[in-house]
This record gives sequence, structure tokens and C-alpha cells, in this order.
Amino acid sequence: MAGWNADTAAGPLGSATVTLIEGASFCISSDSGDLQPEYPHGVFVEDTRILSRWILTVNAQPLEPLAAKTKEPYRGLFVGRVRRSDGYADSPLIVERLREVGAGILEQITVRNYSPTPAECIVSFKAEADFADLFEVKEARIQRRWDEIRHIDGDALTIRAGWQDIRKGVAIQAPGADITPEALTYRVSVPSHGHWTAVLTVIPSIEGSDCATAFVHRDGEGLSPRDRRRQAWVSNIPVVQMGNRSIERTLRRSYDDLGALRIEDPDHPDRVVVAAGAPWFMALFGRDSLWASIMALPVDPSLAVGTIQTLADRQGSVVDEMSEEEPGKILHEVRFDVSSRLSLGGKSSYYGSVDATPLFVALLGEVSRWGFAADTIASLMPNVDRAMDWIQDYGDKDGDGFVEYERLNDRGLINQGWKDSWDGINFADGRLAEPPIALCEVQAYVYSAYLARSWMAYDAGDADLAVKYRDRAARLKSQFNEQFWLPEHGYYAVALDARKRPVDACASNMGHGLLFGLIDEDKAPLVVERLMSPEMFSGWGVRTLASDMGAYNPASYHNGSVWPHDNAIIAAGLLRYGFVAEAQRIATALLEAAEYSDGRLPELFCGFSREHYDEPVPYPTACSPQAWAATTPIMLVKSLMGYYPDVALGGLWMDPVLPESYGGVHITNAPMAGGRITIDIAGCSASVRGLPEGMVLRHGSRPWAADLVERATRRESAPGGDFS
Repeated sequence: MAGWNADTAAGPLGSATVTLIEGASFCISSDSGDLQPEYPHGVFVEDTRILSRWILTVNAQPLEPLAAKTKEPYRGLFVGRVRRSDGYADSPLIVERLREVGAGILEQITVRNYSPTPAECIVSFKAEADFADLFEVKEARIQRRWDEIRHIDGDALTIRAGWQDIRKGVAIQAPGADITPEALTYRVSVPSHGHWTAVLTVIPSIEGSDCATAFVHRDGEGLSPRDRRRQAWVSNIPVVQMGNRSIERTLRRSYDDLGALRIEDPDHPDRVVVAAGAPWFMALFGRDSLWASIMALPVDPSLAVGTIQTLADRQGSVVDEMSEEEPGKILHEVRFDVSSRLSLGGKSSYYGSVDATPLFVALLGEVSRWGFAADTIASLMPNVDRAMDWIQDYGDKDGDGFVEYERLNDRGLINQGWKDSWDGINFADGRLAEPPIALCEVQAYVYSAYLARSWMAYDAGDADLAVKYRDRAARLKSQFNEQFWLPEHGYYAVALDARKRPVDACASNMGHGLLFGLIDEDKAPLVVERLMSPEMFSGWGVRTLASDMGAYNPASYHNGSVWPHDNAIIAAGLLRYGFVAEAQRIATALLEAAEYSDGRLPELFCGFSREHYDEPVPYPTACSPQAWAATTPIMLVKSLMGYYPDVALGGLWMDPVLPESYGGVHITNAPMAGGRITIDIAGCSASVRGLPEGMVLRHGSRPWAADLVERATRRESAPGGDFS
């Protein structure tokens, strides 16, 4: 068994689906609002499906769907009409289902009667709960059969079930309904030109829990706990106004989605992290959560701090071949409540990620430069050093200077970089690369980790350690450019295989090397030329694999599709090397693509050429919303602003190159080193108000870590000097 991988895709969700999310809870339904167990529908709380069937009928007939709208990420409105039995086309009975996701779901149903006479209606809900874990649902392999007992207590139906020594339950409250073990039914007369309303709740049944009370309680302004949580989030993030209203709407949608994807560490409720994406990845993922945190730093640095702390608490300490845990390693994913037969590694935590560990160090270095949580960062330095030890002792097992991966058991992920589908790493002719595999972008992350550790050591007064990691970074860059560069092709190999042969496919991975500065200056123009070629650039973004490669498939997961986060990283890298027009082209294409999906970029879309399809073609099972995709517009605009602080150096660098079509930018309430600042950009000019004491605005390009480390450790300069 390959493990939970991109190749074990979910079954069809149905013709049209609506996904609502709030923290670790989410609901997938049809556009009528119904949940059908033959599809991967359901209400999920902490990775368990607590409601597998939820069918509404009026007068024994299913509704005819009219509209489905997501009002907030956690609230949706479904509108349908009651089918007539007399042969006439238009029904006077309209049904609204307003659903809110939280500890379970709250559903307000309203029947509106537009006829001149009262309407007698039998409104009925049928409910089932199979308590399947999300692996079982996603892979359509539900094998456990629970012993079920249904109990009626006043206006509630409780379903309790057991499997082996596990007990679970769900409570359905329907005040005013006639309740039987099979259905919850209202018999009502809806007045002429009037309406009838009822509210139902479905929550996990836990002894001693007050989930139901918390779910339905609203304050004096009619706000639910979800509304208040959203208000608190909105009050703490920047307010953006742009001349281009379409981009402004996309940024606001990104903020909403990022807010809804926040989940709490069960062991530390004060820590908030970002889940990877809905519907199947509403959990902490090492790589995904780290990247999303990096990209979201200008909006909410607390996500980065919470992610770092949570991952540090779960940092590997032993060698476990089933979970692929190793000392110092940062995990791949954490699951709350899943069947060990189906989860990766057979445990709640799985460590099969080659890049989460260097990204952990890189993010910590970035947070320190932004001036956030200095005490927390200092307390995590032992975790940083354990991560650095993993890079040397386990990441680079053969001692060749590169970090590579090979799964330790046949249930783990075959590929363990961000392109983790089974066929994601291949040669130009389409042959699969054999592990151990050293990915080109992973070496860039390791390079960044070396520089981050060097600078943090220098900042703490440990010059010897700073020099040690500076020299490691320099050796890695030299070795990488010698062994990964393919001069006959003018681009970098996507990887080295088990025999240290360059895997010669032209892939987007090398673009990550631009962001971290691993690519030699003289090779960058050729890399950029290839990335922006018709074979790589679809018109909507850079493809994951060039169209002239053997494995190319525009409708594949990783072999020709377009991933927004991948493009945001590439665009930022292009700007680092001075390729402004190319970065603008990528950013504009992605922001235009968002317009075709209500301002929300999906996890990925197909790589068909814009010349042949004038709209982005959706990938069938893409997550939406998804953390990387939600933070992509933020990173694109930040990069084009040239927006970068370094508190230790006492500067905020601004070098705006926003396209004219974006208009002016006005940002208030932006977090900066414990304070809040206001930013205004008009053309190539920028002004900032409210900078913390000791920081000044510096115009021009940011100081890069490699240059700072080199100059500082060679005593050519010192922290606090003028690096502008």
C-alpha cells in the first residue's frame, strides 16, 4: 500500500459540492445541502465523520436546488424549491437552509410560501452517522461496522456506536420535531405569503460536554462564536485598499480563508497554527503549515510562532521506521482520530517529509528578522540545533553533502518533497527516478537553513558557530551548481537519483532556488528563460513540468499542472535576481486566474495553455480553500512591494515594482515588531508611518542573508551598520 498519497485520490464528490470549514471541523455537501454517503460527503470533527447522511425532504420530495452560496468560510446558504406534484413547473414553496460549521453544524431551515393560500408541509430530515475516519471516507474504503444504538430524549435524537473498545456518539437536537429513530419530522402549516423556521444542531455527543450550549449561544448582536472568532481575527490583521478592486477582493478572500484554516493545538489552546487545506487536510502539516506561515508573515506572525512551537513540541526523538520518525526531524502531518490501519506510519504523527526540517529552521530565522517573539525564539534554539543535526546525520545519510529521502517502509510516501505523488519525480523521457532522491529545492531550503543558523549565531555573539554554518552554506552552493546544472539544457536537474545521476526533467522546482539564492548569477538568465518559455508558462502560471517532457500531463497532480504557491515562490525568486517583468507577468496571471473562482485560488489547476482555454481549467480534487493557495496573493503583493523588515538591522526595506494596473496601495494595521504601521504606495514611491523606535524606512532592495552573513562573519561589517 502506497500510503495516503496524491495517487490515492478521493472518490468523486458529486456534480457540485460546497465545503464549509471552521478550524478542525468541516462539512462537504451537495449544492442542495444534502449529505450523501455514497459520495465523500459529511460533517467531520477532528478527522471523524459525525454525520454521513443528512437528507431533507418536503412532502416526501427532495428539493430542486436553486442556489448555494458560501457567505463566510464557515457559513453557507442553500436555496431550493419544493417540487410540485400537480404537473405545474413553478413551485410557490422556497426552502432556505442556512448552515454554520463549528463544533458540529447548526442548521436553520426556513420554508417560504409565495402562494395565496396556506401550505401544509411535512418537513423531514433523515440522519446517519458512520463515524468513519477521514482516510476511510477519502479513499472510499469504509470497512469498520459500528454497533449502533439510537435513543430519543425529548427533542433530541442520539446515535451512539461502538467498535472494539472505541465509543462515539452524535446528538441531533430538533426542538418541536416529531422524532423517531429513523427521522426528525415537522408537520407545519406555512401561511400565505409567510414563512416557517426551525433550528437544528448536530454535535458530537461527549459526556459532560457543553458543546450544544456553546454552539447555539449568540451575543446581543446576534453573533455566533464563529462570528466572534472571525471578528477577533479581522481586528488583528491589516486592512488593504488597492486601486485595483479585483485584487483587493482576492486579498480579502485570502484573509478570510486563512482565518478559517486556523486550528488550535489541543495541548496548547493558546497556540494557533494553520491547517493545510479543506477538505482532506484540515490538520497540521509540517511543510504546508511552515510555507503558509512564511507567506502569511505580513498578515499574522502569530501563525508562524504557533506553528514553530507546535512542531518543536513534536520534533522527532527516536528512530521509528513505521512512522519514519528520526531524532531532530520535523513531522509531515498530525491526525487527531484516525484508524491506524489507514494512516501513514500507523500513528497519529507521520514524519515522512524531507523538507519540513530545513524549512523549520528557515522560518525561525525569518520570524527573528521580523522582530517577533524574541523570547520564544531564544527558547527554541535547542530545537533548531537538533534540526541541524538531523540534516547532517539523517538527511544526508551517505555524507555526499546533499539531503535526500527514501521511505523506510512500504506504507510511507514514495516521494517526500512537496511533489509527493508517486510519479512526481521523473526523467525527461518519463522514467521514474529511483530513491534515495536528492531534490533540487530541498538543497535550497537547506542552504537557507544554514544561513539562518549562521546569522542567528552571529546575532547571539557566537562567531565560531556563525562561520561554521556560513562555510557549510558556501560549500553546498558550490557543489549544487556543479552537480545539478545541466549545461546542455540550460536548466537545473530536478533531482539526483540513487546513482547520483541528474534527473533531467525540466520542472518548476528549480525556481525555489532563485528565492533562496542558491543559483549562480551567471546561470539565472537561462533558468528564467526556461521557466518563462511556452513549454513551462501556461499563461496562467508556471507549470510543474514542461510540456515537452515525457511525463507531461496538464491534468495531472504534479506533472504539468499549475500550483499557485509554487508560482508565488518563483515570482519572489525572480525579483531577487532582478527579473521584474517576469515576476509581474506571473503575479498578474495568477491574480487574474483568481477572478474565475470568486477571488479564491485553488490548491492547483490544470496546466492547459491560456491560448487554448480562456479560463483556468479546475483540477477535479483540488483542495479549496488551501493554505498555500490562500497565502499566495499575500506573498505576490508583498514581493512586488519589495517589503522586508530586519529589526536587528533597524530597517524596513521597500522597493515597490507593482504593475500600473494594480493602482495605489494603502495598508493600515500591519504588524511590525510588536507595533502597527501604515503603508502607502504610489507607483515606485513608498511611505510608512508608525515604525517602532529604532527602525527607519530604507528605499531599495532588501539585504539578503547570504550577503549579511558573509560580510558580518568576515568582520567587514557588523549588525546595525548601513546595509542598504
